Amino acid sequence: EERLSLADPEWSDIHVVTGALKLFFRELPEPLVPYGLFDPFIQATKLPDPQEQVERVAELVQSLPPANYATLRYLLAHLCRVMERVDVNHMTRQNIGIVFGPTLLRPEREPGSLAAGMVQQNQAVELLLAHFDRIF
Repeated sequence: EERLSLADPEWSDIHVVTGALKLFFRELPEPLVPYGLFDPFIQATKLPDPQEQVERVAELVQSLPPANYATLRYLLAHLCRVMERVDVNHMTRQNIGIVFGPTLLRPEREPGSLAAGMVQQNQAVELLLAHFDRIF
């Protein structure tokens, strides 16, 4: 068993750590938000009423398998803490959505228009972050 030390210099660049985290989630056999919930999540972000969006996403999050729920909650709680330091790290909610949207939430089959799909994925993550306390 290989042991890692985060004190090693190779881990001092936050981009390496973030890249490893994104790679981990991207390499899962199924995304953290399972394929079957992709379309419902995207549809929830398209609802005209913001209150309804939050309520629907909260329902969907509650329907996640327990391990997915716990992992998503933990990760998003951390990303909320990252956003608290936006003045230092420039990681706004929108930036985090761009970075993590396609990793946490992706369709089983790639759509014809990748750009349009990615915008919705990013918005779903932004919604999760913006209303973390109400959703979890």
